[in-house]
Amino acid sequence: MASLPPQAAVQLESVTPGVGGPMGRTGFAWAVFEWARNPYYILIVIYIFAPYFARDIIGADLLASGALDGMEAEQARATANARGQATIASVTKWAGMIAALTAPFLGAALDRGGRLKPILAVMLGAICISSALLWFAIPGGQGLPVPVIMALLVIAYVAFTYSEVTHNAMLSVAGAPDRLSMISGLGLGLGNLAATMIFIALVLFFVLPGMIGWPFAVPQFGFDLAKFEHLRIAGPICAVWLALFSIPFFRNARDPGRPGASWKAAISDGARSVLQTLREAAHYRELIRFLIARMFYADAMAALLALGAVYVALFLGWGVLEMLCYAIFASACAFAGGLFGGWLDGKVGVKYALVIEIVAMVATLVFQLSITRDSLLFGAVENYQVWDGLVFRTLSDLVYLASISVVAIAATASISSSRAMLVTLAPPGRSGEFFGLYAIAGTITVWMGPLLVEYFTLWSNSQRVGMASISLLFLIGLAILLFVRMPQRHAAAIP
Repeated sequence: MASLPPQAAVQLESVTPGVGGPMGRTGFAWAVFEWARNPYYILIVIYIFAPYFARDIIGADLLASGALDGMEAEQARATANARGQATIASVTKWAGMIAALTAPFLGAALDRGGRLKPILAVMLGAICISSALLWFAIPGGQGLPVPVIMALLVIAYVAFTYSEVTHNAMLSVAGAPDRLSMISGLGLGLGNLAATMIFIALVLFFVLPGMIGWPFAVPQFGFDLAKFEHLRIAGPICAVWLALFSIPFFRNARDPGRPGASWKAAISDGARSVLQTLREAAHYRELIRFLIARMFYADAMAALLALGAVYVALFLGWGVLEMLCYAIFASACAFAGGLFGGWLDGKVGVKYALVIEIVAMVATLVFQLSITRDSLLFGAVENYQVWDGLVFRTLSDLVYLASISVVAIAATASISSSRAMLVTLAPPGRSGEFFGLYAIAGTITVWMGPLLVEYFTLWSNSQRVGMASISLLFLIGLAILLFVRMPQRHAAAIP
């Protein structure tokens, strides 16, 4: 095992395991943090703001500029949609690059520095400010310029990644070692439950009143749907939600940091330890192999989640109400996925749980790409109208919606299983450093995945081809994961 600087060794040895389970004081406090923070990622990065930015700002502005004049209407729409998807992919790519170069050093410093909660508060402040300013993202150049909006998204994304590293570094002391999977799963479940509640509020207060005059005659608070205020409000809502509901975490979560420790020394020692760990990777062969696997599969999943909603909004032509219903359904399934992940870990072990979850995502992605507005299963089944309701009228819409449940459950469960696997494989007392490496394994292809989507989309002028490129990363990650050997005490046989 790599040697540690003396100060770092003292710090790492002083950390004692936590006690209790997911409903214990510190375990629930750790989990409730995701109730506060995760709605930002779910609403802004995935379901609400990203599709709005791609379609109604990037795509609409491109069509209005006249740059696509001379094309047939359908071709112009497809080109605008592809450009919108590529822009979102570019934002994710740059945010991932920044995080990839810095997160491991942050994680190592967290293991050796002072209290983590003040550092986390700064990160959450950056997310809150950036999120609130998205209210001024208005089409037609009436609000913030596009580069400024993209910069806000990058800042918030990087701060979100940093907060994830810091929060994950506190998982090892949140509860008893054998209960960490359930604590992790509860956090993911609560985050998706919170997002589901916000989605329902957006539908009831704004979208349905504007469309059918129910349950209110008009959208509440004087909102104008023509100005996209029901979508732009997602940013301020996430900012207020995060500031308000992070309070229980700061009051009750256990902080493994040492009061008064030198952050300057922690950063210096942490950087040396990361570089030494990378040089002596053979000492952590299975852990490094797992992190390399995660470099591909988890970031393929991140690209799928970040761009999946943009894909359906543009390619299948889903409107605002359909996107909100889609988000509610997916978030509800993801809540179950967080709990399912902890349960599956206990049944088959974290490695085999991850294998099951990755295979489910790949199979579902292939199936989803077989669905168009005209047919299913790559043309084998013709699409037709099933009913004359407000949303999801065709067979393609309903089948695609049903398939989302598999992705939502498997993706959320895989996050829980990955966290538990890292804690299982990491050396005692060094979870922060290795969660930093875990973050780089979760960010290297967070830009590579979107980069593939961006280039394949622009090269082919096809959203389907762009999304299909994600499957390559899934399969590489799965192949490497199969060769990771778990400690005997944690290896569970499949019943």
